[in-house]
Amino acid sequence: MDVEALVGQIDQEWQSRANCMGVDPELFFPERGSSTREAKEVCRGCVVQQDCLEFAIANGEKFGIWGGMSERERRRVRRSRVLRERGVEAAS
Repeated sequence: MDVEALVGQIDQEWQSRANCMGVDPELFFPERGSSTREAKEVCRGCVVQQDCLEFAIANGEKFGIWGGMSERERRRVRRSRVLRERGVEAAS
């Protein structure tokens, strides 16, 4: 096994501890305009919620509920981080 494959395997080990294991994946990919409440409820209190969110942001996931957030919510997080980083750079 090469180093990159090993790192990828370790990085995604969190998935085996997720509340959503065994839940129908379709719940996390609702039709446009459908409620995301049930999927977000599964995410609430999940011990790997932050890992899941970071995975989705890092991989540019455009669909579904990840880390308890919709794509629109994840976009806001990304935008906020970029603005914060730019603020830090501008202040330096």
